[in-house]
Amino acid sequence: MIKTVGYAAQTPTSPLAPFHFERRDLRTNDIAMEILYCGVCHSDLHWSRNDWGWTIFPAVPGHEIVGRVTQVGSDVTRYKVGDHVAVGCMVDSCKHCDQCDKGEEQLCREGNTGTYGGFDRFTNDYTLGGYAKHLVVREDFALRMPEGLDLAQAAPLLCAGITTYSPLRTWNVGPGSRVGVIGLGGLGHMAVKLAAAMGAKVTVLSRTADKADDARALGADGLLVSSDEQAMAGAANSFDLIIDTVPVKHDLNPYMPLLDVDGTLVIVGQIGPVAEPSTVPLVLGRRRIAGSPIGGIRETQEMLDFCAEKNVLPDVEMIRMDEINHAFERMEKSDVRYRFVIDMASLDMASA
Repeated sequence: MIKTVGYAAQTPTSPLAPFHFERRDLRTNDIAMEILYCGVCHSDLHWSRNDWGWTIFPAVPGHEIVGRVTQVGSDVTRYKVGDHVAVGCMVDSCKHCDQCDKGEEQLCREGNTGTYGGFDRFTNDYTLGGYAKHLVVREDFALRMPEGLDLAQAAPLLCAGITTYSPLRTWNVGPGSRVGVIGLGGLGHMAVKLAAAMGAKVTVLSRTADKADDARALGADGLLVSSDEQAMAGAANSFDLIIDTVPVKHDLNPYMPLLDVDGTLVIVGQIGPVAEPSTVPLVLGRRRIAGSPIGGIRETQEMLDFCAEKNVLPDVEMIRMDEINHAFERMEKSDVRYRFVIDMASLDMASA
């Protein structure tokens, strides 16, 4: 077993604190890695607080992981000691169902194994995430970090990046596409950057106009104030795709008339209820509401390579491991532009 240290929540109301535990011994197809950076996702906060009702404690969050390979199993062929690799929201799947065969492991018929809060397919031990010094993962679920991609900034690509890249690819966004983005947080700012890099015309939808300068700085062509009824009416039928990144219950109805015929609103933020939608704009305009999770391993690697080629990186604020509880408080107030990343070199000091 590999002795390691991380930060864990012991109960839904306790702050995250140092936690010593063991990673499993390597299997023949595993790699071990030293975690260098870990992004802070809104899901980490929900998981630590048991907001979804299925958290297992002690809970070690973290699924936006960048690190360095320290050991490899005897059958590993893709990586060697010293390689820079990344791990996102899943660490295993059945690898034999139709979805896994298509490279859609996130939709595995037997359920993928989450980086945290999942269950190991061999031992049934529950998984602990990337707020830790080390990780052991199946080779097939480690991503190669492309040359030229800043390791310190790249971690949020493993969740926020792929969560927004996947629907952009699924709905064939490219030059000439008209894309709206609801919300300008961790997910939203990545949706703007990625859609703009694909050549789309991008508009941020926000309740107020105060984010207009930020939206343009991120690559958007403009901002539409969703509380301005006249402006919203004037924007009817003007989008092919709307990426909805809002992570709480909200009303979809104001946005549906903005879609053109066969347009789609894709929910990537809220996991849970939304306000009751009206079917009128759906039926009369042949519009759709859809949902999208992360992408598969192949698509995630494609996303990392795309970001390296186009120099697309999240805007991040680096924090120490012992600042995580304050970072959670700031996240609840939307006081971050646009993603926290933990410098895991600070973990030894924080856990002493």
